[in-house]
Amino acid sequence: MSTIVGIPVDPKQLRPLLHAEIDRLPDDRLAAVHGLLEEMKVQRLVDQLDEATDHVWREGQITEDTIAETVRAYRQKPPHQ
Repeated sequence: MSTIVGIPVDPKQLRPLLHAEIDRLPDDRLAAVHGLLEEMKVQRLVDQLDEATDHVWREGQITEDTIAETVRAYRQKPPHQ
């Protein structure tokens, strides 16, 4: 089993350690931990979006022409539609 500075890397061992750390936190720190977890979630979604965008660019599904056409179509729409 590998470790990073004495912390197990195996999720099955790390998860209970993290839960215990959270349980020991003072109440006024929970919001900060929650914020960090939300930031991680957002970053994971951004990474997935980047990967998907790269894929469709490589496949030719997005081109400079399709982007320009989409922008033109959007600008021609009346507001609030």
